[in-house]
Amino acid sequence: MADIFELMLTLDLRDEVSEEELAELRWHLGLGPEPEILRIVTEFPFVEEDEDGEPVVTNNPQPLLGEHGEAWKLEGALVSALVRREHTSRSVWALSSRQELHPDEFDLTGELLGWLATKAADSHRRADGSVDLGWTRFYESRQAEPLLVRDGVVIWPS
Repeated sequence: MADIFELMLTLDLRDEVSEEELAELRWHLGLGPEPEILRIVTEFPFVEEDEDGEPVVTNNPQPLLGEHGEAWKLEGALVSALVRREHTSRSVWALSSRQELHPDEFDLTGELLGWLATKAADSHRRADGSVDLGWTRFYESRQAEPLLVRDGVVIWPS
């Protein structure tokens, strides 16, 4: 049995995202090259063995929401999109992403999602202060759970 979750993001970002942040976000979504300087998620620890069999931690940056194409465990496709949208009197960035996620990826992906919550449009904010970014579900389940960020921390499925 696999421990794979569907991660579905559907949100609008306020128009206060800098060009540098947009470039990094595009990279995380698999829509652009890796920027020279990472500002949103800065450390990507990867443990490998040296020639003596000792663990060595290196920094191995990888896009966190960049899978595109056929899903491995879920039905359908993995995609990410970021488009500019004129929304009544203001412009917003519309972001959608559907990804497969293993619990080992929750921490790093959570850093990106926590940042996204700070940039989310007011319509994503709930009365309790949490920010609704989309939903998650275990790959064998049809029941989705809200994907919430509360006080900068993602509420992951248990």
